[in-house]
Amino acid sequence: MTPRNIPTSLYKLSLSERSQIISDYANLDQSDIKALSCGLTIEQADSMIENVIGRYTLPLGLGTNFLINGREFIVPMVVEEPSIVAAVSYAAKLVSAGGGFKTSSSEPVMIGQVQVLDLADLADAAAKINMAELELLAAANRFHPTIQKLGGGAKGIECRPLPDTPAGPMLIVHLLYDCRDAMGANAVNTAVEAIAPLIEQLTGGRVNLRILSNLTDRRTARAEGLVPVDQLARPGLNGEQVAQAIFEAWAFAAADPYRATTHNKGIMNGIDAVALATGNDWRALEAGAHAYAARNGRYTSLTDWSLITLDEGKFLKGVLDMPLSVGTVGGATKAHPTARVSMKMLGNPHARTLAEIMVAAGLAQNLAALRALATEGIQTGHMRLHARQVALAAGAAADQVQRIADILVSENNIREERAKALIERGLHNTTKP
Repeated sequence: MTPRNIPTSLYKLSLSERSQIISDYANLDQSDIKALSCGLTIEQADSMIENVIGRYTLPLGLGTNFLINGREFIVPMVVEEPSIVAAVSYAAKLVSAGGGFKTSSSEPVMIGQVQVLDLADLADAAAKINMAELELLAAANRFHPTIQKLGGGAKGIECRPLPDTPAGPMLIVHLLYDCRDAMGANAVNTAVEAIAPLIEQLTGGRVNLRILSNLTDRRTARAEGLVPVDQLARPGLNGEQVAQAIFEAWAFAAADPYRATTHNKGIMNGIDAVALATGNDWRALEAGAHAYAARNGRYTSLTDWSLITLDEGKFLKGVLDMPLSVGTVGGATKAHPTARVSMKMLGNPHARTLAEIMVAAGLAQNLAALRALATEGIQTGHMRLHARQVALAAGAAADQVQRIADILVSENNIREERAKALIERGLHNTTKP
């Protein structure tokens, strides 16, 4: 299945045709279309960060073929690297053939940390804090009544003694805070700062840091998908051979941190691109993901892949379960005009749904990378799409880019020097110098 009115081969259409199709699909108005092409004004940029002198634009593409919990999605992705959007769209199509992505997510609970030092007895201090939990939660909830009305707010207190650190013993107090549709950094930081004086009174200690944690292991999203093995066949390789090769490639990442790092980077190619498109903090997502990958004391793959047999036949099964702290209210999600349009394309989802879309994109991106690595190698498709960037870097005009890229690919000579030579010769001579 593919999203309604969205052709599977968007890349074959002109820019204006794609714009019209997504406009019809997501009911975009003229201001939305303008935001897609113009993005931030310089005045908007100046109000978002400090010392602004300009804007930096990245491409916004569409990941297609996503079927998530029976619902079809077009997924906006902001990324500069060729092949990511094409790869994730193809992988999503493979998963759709197996019934689509099945996703779920936990409650949006973030962790705020309060560092307490100069304590004579860590256990005694922890006991006093636990006894005063209701009082601490009330103090934490004073500043965000709207979140509480929506069912969120401070929900619990936990204590983590750290008896042996370079600075001596300390007690870390965790505030568990349900952020609802917000990413929650501001709400959590306000809450831990609010309870810090009370913690000092209760324990007689000294509070230093009061800050959220980006290891959001209480706020996770999960996606799983099945790919019918016969869908994986390639010239010279049957589906079972490709499925086995993908499984073996994953096993490499599961066992070796050097491979796992690059493996997980590929997962984040998909997730970060959606985070950027929707105005979310991709740096926080990266930090949480890589910390989570090492949660058992050794850095490993974030995904799990296996070969299974069901009544319907043989399948490659993928699972991705990871922290994803994303928001749909506040921050750049509302302040950035293009982020607002991206959210509109997704149907203006709640934060948990957005996290589930992101984790599906991450699983699809991982499948695409493993499939390419385990068959023809990552460079074949990547360099073919990279040829257009090479042509641009060489100085090709807009109407020359695709023709030069096609020549570079046909010659298997995707180099800037060759592109410059083609430009200088007016594309007439395609013989290598």
